[in-house]
Amino acid sequence: MRGWVSCVLALLLWAPGALAGTVLVVGDSISAAFGLDTRQGWVSLLQERLRDEGFEHRVVNASISGDTSAGGLARLPALLVQHRPELVIIELGGNDGLRGQPLGQLQQNLLAMVRHSQEGGAKVLILGMRLPPNYGQRYTTAFAEVFAKVASETGSTLVPFFLEGVGGVPGMMQADGVHPLAVAQPQMLENVWPTLRPLL
Repeated sequence: MRGWVSCVLALLLWAPGALAGTVLVVGDSISAAFGLDTRQGWVSLLQERLRDEGFEHRVVNASISGDTSAGGLARLPALLVQHRPELVIIELGGNDGLRGQPLGQLQQNLLAMVRHSQEGGAKVLILGMRLPPNYGQRYTTAFAEVFAKVASETGSTLVPFFLEGVGGVPGMMQADGVHPLAVAQPQMLENVWPTLRPLL
């Protein structure tokens, strides 16, 4: 009898921790809150939202300013081993596009990141990006399509345009025209939350 009670108590003590997963964000300067106090960034706001909604998940922000899909792919295996995430959010590709890198390589890098994450038991959310029109319609269209193709091929979830209502909107961007202001961060979270929440 005493052994049975001990087992029940152990399960009760273990259960809360078992319910709390890790959300790993692998991104570039947009998710690293470039030019801002990191506490103002959308990733920090996500942690607050999770707490307010009653989720016990821990958010790990592994975003690095200037990172590309190749850099993210190189860093991902160690991050998966270290954090064992329940959900991986991939916010990469913007720098690839701004540098005019081959889109085929971007697609392959993102595919590899998603598959590595899924093989590790994580769900994946891809945050799609778009490029300014001065890069030409052919390239910008093909760039936007990369994210949808990767999501479709891997069965992962997609937010088509992470910066909807932010990118190119007056009063939302820093002077460089690339990085969102603090005032834009809540909107960025709102762009992600309806798609992210069902994955938890």
